[in-house]
Formats: sequence, structure tokens, C-alpha cells
Amino acid sequence: MNSRTPIMTLDLVLRLVAAFVCGVAIGLERQMRQRNAGLRTITLVASGACLFVLLGVLTGNGTAGVTQIAAYVVSGVGFLGGGVIMRDKGSIQGINTAATLWCSAAVGVLCGAGHYGPALAGTAIVLLTNTLLREVSRMINSTPVSNADLVREYALAVVCREDNEIHIRTVLSNSMYSTPLSFQSLLSEDVDGEAGRIRVTATLKLHPKDQPKLEQMASRISMEKSVSSVSWVAKEAEPTPE
Repeated sequence: MNSRTPIMTLDLVLRLVAAFVCGVAIGLERQMRQRNAGLRTITLVASGACLFVLLGVLTGNGTAGVTQIAAYVVSGVGFLGGGVIMRDKGSIQGINTAATLWCSAAVGVLCGAGHYGPALAGTAIVLLTNTLLREVSRMINSTPVSNADLVREYALAVVCREDNEIHIRTVLSNSMYSTPLSFQSLLSEDVDGEAGRIRVTATLKLHPKDQPKLEQMASRISMEKSVSSVSWVAKEAEPTPE
């Protein structure tokens, strides 16, 4: 029994070294891109996951014990990944880094369980995803917006005489339904500093490639006698719901 202990210890150390090497490989790619979770963080996650699994091996609880510890590792890394996700001006940053942390923990667990082949394959997949697929994503994002599945919210404002408000609201409603455009709301309000003038604002959503339809509608409404100005603004594009 004692003669096998050094061999067992060497095997466990080898598993930890494998986790360290895989963590370094993944972390180097993140560090070169100057991400929040870089070389040291990812290496520590992979090595730490491996150490927790090795604890299950050393306590002799069998496969069930190792699996249970691995489940706790996944939960813990989830909290760690949440720490690198940030919101910046309405956009979410750091999701890819959080996913990389999650995968590096999985690689560490595989190394701790002695599954070197799947661990190396997992490392390769993570690196390919963060390098090769990164360029593919950029190519897709650079395609013309007309080919993208996006919608944009527009606000069309028409300033007219107060006694013609109902007529202009009717013209706007009929124009949006006949185009057709995705009508959202219609709002009337007084114009500051201009007595007897009303601003009627129509909110609608459409694909950016259909913007000429909005321009044509604005041009037609500007021909109305009581209209003094017509303008529209576009908000940030968003994906269409599935």
C-alpha cells in the first residue's frame, strides 16, 4: 500500500500540472486581449477546480464524491463569472470572459478527474472559439444593416396649428397603417413659445432598410397647409424578437 502512495501522489500532481498548463494556455489569449480576467485569473480558476476535484479523489468518496464536488465548483465559478460582467451605457460587457472562466473551470475539473484527452480538447475548443470565431463574428457584424435582423424605433414630430390637430393625427394614423409601419403611439403637446401650435409625435418601429417609407410619409405630411415643420429621429437599433 505504501509503495503505491508515491505513484498515486505523482499522478495527482500530474493532474494539477495539466490543469495549470491548460489554464495558462487559455489565460494567455485573454491576457493578450487585456480582458478583466486574464492569465492569472483563468489559471487560478482551472487549477482551483482541479484541486477541489483532487480533494474528492483523496477522500476516497469515489465517483459520486468527485461529481458532487464538481457541481459545487460550477456554482462557485458562476458567482465569479458574474463579477466580470458589466453594464456600460445599456450594453452588456464581459459575457465572453465569464463564459471563458466557466470553461476553464470545466477543463480543471477534467484534469482533476484524470481525463487529459477531453481536457486538452476543451482547451483547444476554448482557444479556437476566442480566436477563430472572433473573426467570424466580426465579419458577420460588418455585413450591411439591411441584411441584419434588426428593428429601430423612430419618432416623427409634426408641428401644426392647434385647430388642425385632429386632422394631422388622422393623416399620421392613416399613413402608418397604409404603408404599413409598426405604429407604437401618438402624442400631442403644446409647443413652447408658439401659441396656437401643437406638436404631434408619432412613435413607430421598422427595419432600417424601410426608412425611405418614413421619409416619404414625412414628405407627404409636410405638404399639409397647417404644418409648419416635420422632423424625425431614430433611436438605437435592437434585434427583432424571435
